Amino acid sequence: MTEKAPKPKAASRVTLTQLMVPHHANALGHVHGGVIMRMVDETAAIAAMRHAHRPCVTVAIDSMTFRERVEVGELVSCTAMVNYVGRSSMEVGVKVSAENPITGETTHTNSAYLVFVALGEDDRPCTVPELTLESDDDRRRFEEGEERQQYRLAQRQKRARSTRDEP
Repeated sequence: MTEKAPKPKAASRVTLTQLMVPHHANALGHVHGGVIMRMVDETAAIAAMRHAHRPCVTVAIDSMTFRERVEVGELVSCTAMVNYVGRSSMEVGVKVSAENPITGETTHTNSAYLVFVALGEDDRPCTVPELTLESDDDRRRFEEGEERQQYRLAQRQKRARSTRDEP
């Protein structure tokens, strides 16, 4: 497979918006966290596929803390963009907002970082294009993503060692 040209972060940017309706709600009338988590994963997957031009699978989702609840009748928007690229993996950042379509009030409800791997024809990880870092913000997000990836890898190695040490 030939090397793909580097791509700017903006080429992966995607926003998915959905109106929250009663079947998205829990018994308290608030939107299930799982509904939002699914939207986050789907939005991030599209961003990863846009960057890689390959099928991509979720490898990890960093912790997701819900800052504000989401109500039925609000528009939930998930905006995602690739922040960091390794050889075959990509970190995608997602910001979630809820908008009251009547008042226009918008609330940042949560954010998350997800890691995806691009798959080749053989369903094995394959290389992805590099990121073209066009601004100081792009460079900062890339460096922070690289630090998070190093942390993830160290945690994975730590878990592997502790599993080997079990009786």
